[in-house]
Amino acid sequence: MGGMTLSLPIDPEANRLLERSPLALLLGMVLDQQVPMEKAFSSPYVLTQRLGHEPDGRELAGYAPEALVALFAQPPALHRFPKAMAARVQEVCRVLVDRYDGDPAGLWADVADGRELLRRVGELPGFGKQKAQIFVALLGKRYDVRPDGWREAAGGYGDADAYRSVADVTDPESLRRVREFKQAAKAEAKAAKG
Repeated sequence: MGGMTLSLPIDPEANRLLERSPLALLLGMVLDQQVPMEKAFSSPYVLTQRLGHEPDGRELAGYAPEALVALFAQPPALHRFPKAMAARVQEVCRVLVDRYDGDPAGLWADVADGRELLRRVGELPGFGKQKAQIFVALLGKRYDVRPDGWREAAGGYGDADAYRSVADVTDPESLRRVREFKQAAKAEAKAAKG
């Protein structure tokens, strides 16, 4: 199937930005918590509109924090927690500047294998194991970033026929299946707590 890009039910321009901008994709992943994935992955496009241009990692790393919070908080806010997420985006961009010259593609540019890619992504602020695995799966399935062993590194999210995460969304039907999986997983976790 390769080369099938991410296609969320969001503004087509927002999808196109995710296709061409590794930073937009990474920021969508950063914002993908406690909000629907469509909201998380369309926010980089809304941020671009508010800035008046596509941001780069250096620009966001060096942005005045209060001004960035204001961009995030302006209605409709880019996230349920605009202040915390503006700070998180800035932290992630600072790591990109320190280690990868501000370019998120540096995360995967010269990795030896999937394990190294997972480790690099997992070193970003706010990326626990699960989030890092989902991003590795997203890169492999939708963006042809496929170092040796990427599926194994991504765990269950790397499975070819999975419907578990944003990495598996290509159309409304697959989105529905991913939603069902997530709801079932939530219900299971709740039941386990009992």
